[in-house]
Amino acid sequence: MDIILLENVINLGNIGDKVTVKNGYGRNFLLKFGKAIRFNKENEQLVIKKKAELNKKNTEIKNQFIKTAKLIENVEIVFNKECKENGELYGSIKPREITNLIKQKVNADISPSQIVLKVDLNKIGSYKAIVNLHSEVQTTFIIKIDKIKSK
Repeated sequence: MDIILLENVINLGNIGDKVTVKNGYGRNFLLKFGKAIRFNKENEQLVIKKKAELNKKNTEIKNQFIKTAKLIENVEIVFNKECKENGELYGSIKPREITNLIKQKVNADISPSQIVLKVDLNKIGSYKAIVNLHSEVQTTFIIKIDKIKSK
C-alpha cells in the first residue's frame, strides 16, 4: 500500500514522504490514527500545498516535547515493592505505573506506549528506561526498585 505521511513516523519517514507499507499497518494504524493518507495524485498535490503548514505544526509539537524531555531527563523514580527472598517482585512494574509516578513527580504528561523498557522490571535494582516523546525527541530516566521492609 502506498501512502503519504502526514507526520514523522519513527523508522518509516518524515512529513510528506511517499512510502510503501503492508496493508494491515497502513489501514489499521497509519490511516486510522491520521498519521498518513492514501497515495494518489490528488492527495500528493494536497500534501505539497500543506507541507509548510504540517512542518510548522510538527516543529511546535517537537518544541513542546523537548521541554517535556528536559523535565524527565535523568529523573530517578523509586518504587517500593514487596518481593521474595531472592529479590524477585510479586508481579512486575508496568509502563502505566511508571507514567503515573512521572506525572506525580515532574508533572509531565506521557503515555505508557512512549516508554521503552529493555528488560522486564521484576527484580530489585536500578534500570534505565527510554521515553520516545517524538520521532526526533528521546530521553532517558532511572527507575529504582526498592524492597519494602517486612512486618
